[in-house]
Amino acid sequence: MSQLLKGGAGCAALCACMPFADAAGFLEDSKLRLQLRNVYFNENFRDEQGLSARAAATAKSERTEWAQGFLLDYRSGFTQGTVGFGLDALGLLGVRLDSGRGRSGTGLLPVHGDGRAAAEASAFGATAKARLGKTVVKHGTLLPKTPVLVYNDARLLPQTYQGTQVTSDDIQGLTLTLTHLDRFKLRDSTNSNGLFPDGYSGSQSGNFSYGGAEYQVSKSLRLSYFHGELNNFYRQDFAGLQHDLPLAGGVLTGDLRYFKSRDTGAAYAGKIDNDMLSGQLTYSHSGHTVGAGLQKLSGDAGLPYISGATVYSFSNVGIGKFIEEDEKTWLLSYVYDFKTLGLPGLTFMTRYISGDNGRSGSEGLHEWERDVELAYVVPKGSLKGFGVKLRNYVYRADFARGRDSNRLYLTYDLALW
Repeated sequence: MSQLLKGGAGCAALCACMPFADAAGFLEDSKLRLQLRNVYFNENFRDEQGLSARAAATAKSERTEWAQGFLLDYRSGFTQGTVGFGLDALGLLGVRLDSGRGRSGTGLLPVHGDGRAAAEASAFGATAKARLGKTVVKHGTLLPKTPVLVYNDARLLPQTYQGTQVTSDDIQGLTLTLTHLDRFKLRDSTNSNGLFPDGYSGSQSGNFSYGGAEYQVSKSLRLSYFHGELNNFYRQDFAGLQHDLPLAGGVLTGDLRYFKSRDTGAAYAGKIDNDMLSGQLTYSHSGHTVGAGLQKLSGDAGLPYISGATVYSFSNVGIGKFIEEDEKTWLLSYVYDFKTLGLPGLTFMTRYISGDNGRSGSEGLHEWERDVELAYVVPKGSLKGFGVKLRNYVYRADFARGRDSNRLYLTYDLALW
């Protein structure tokens, strides 16, 4: 896999110096989008579970910040010819509107050594790309979104990665992906680092390579398989199945996911021998969507994943992740789309998640979370695309600090061309 990716990187890198003499497609198919994000984040801690006496004495009881984010996303088309070349660019800027040394650390902005949030933070990424048929090679800044790695975009600015990616849609219904990553930036950092698993406190890092296939068997059935490996930390296999079944005027969707994770090489993060099986059923009818799911981990250690990333699980949706060693989790959810009442763009969501029977050291654990969300996106008119989202999360655990979180998002997407 690594040799193919290195070859793809060399091919894609050519576009950085190619003369665009025949660049009609390069310019005509280009897109420039500006996304504005205004985020208010308030989080109150309700106890000191899981903290030592010394840590509890200095731990913050509240984190509250307000910030403005700007995301400028440019995507070119491809030059004409058998092999087309292009260039993408991503500019990110976060500006502090309100914070304080005693209230920082929400994940919106970087935090300096004195405990104060940065007044502003910016980053820039460029991605060279080449296309042959329906196969595209990209080299540079990437935003991976696969079962074995999902970039985190739950705060002000997204987490970004550096590396090479090959995707192919040449076979109808089948998408093939090969990726090799060697650096990343956290969502609240401008520093580029080597990759390491979440929770790891050592000095080692490694490259992460993965490949997989997603196959649309029919309009109602989708299959997927991925394999990834973080050098000297862990390797991971994923298999998934999604199926839609028309039922009583609505649609019943089944989603089954399986992860198999093992340590590899020097095993810098310790022994990993974990299996995670999860399944969820959702039924949608007349604007209502009701869901229920079960998740079970077994073996040594919890589910490993890249630091700061989002876990591809039903349970990683708010504060907790519910992926501890031997943890069993169930969840219930409800969503209502007010479009059926003549209010398009307005949605309501609530869910409850409970996990237990896991182990933290030699002791059992229990955690639960209740989430509520109200969102509205203007569907038409001069403010089309302007969105308001209000989230309230309540999380409790007997091995970590309880949290009450309120978050307000104001967003606006503007297509500049």
